[in-house]
Amino acid sequence: MATKIFINLPVKDLKKTVEFFTALGFTFNAQFTDEKATCMIVDENIFVMLLVEKYFQTFTSKPVADATRSTEVITFLSIDSREKVDELVDKALAAGATKNNEPQDMGWMYQRSFADINGHMWEIGYMDESAVPQE
Repeated sequence: MATKIFINLPVKDLKKTVEFFTALGFTFNAQFTDEKATCMIVDENIFVMLLVEKYFQTFTSKPVADATRSTEVITFLSIDSREKVDELVDKALAAGATKNNEPQDMGWMYQRSFADINGHMWEIGYMDESAVPQE
């Protein structure tokens, strides 16, 4: 059995959040979707559970972080090319995300970042592992 990862993120408005990520090209698993949550498919083994804040709170006794005011996690997605990095981040910005940092180009690695409409930080990058500097 393959290891799978499920990232759980609180969201303020599930419908708007689904619209945002749909604009970026992501799809959702209807089997795990209702008015409280949805399962965004990143790839065959990576999923993001988008949970309405009140529902998210039922999974923890700690306060839920306001991602627009503090950083709880930075999710990094590695994708196939520099061009696809630009394409995805440009789609995110057009759909309402905010620019997080300036692009970083280290030659062997290129990345850009944004905060989604709920304030969650995402870094999108391409890495040429054959060109990683050897120490």
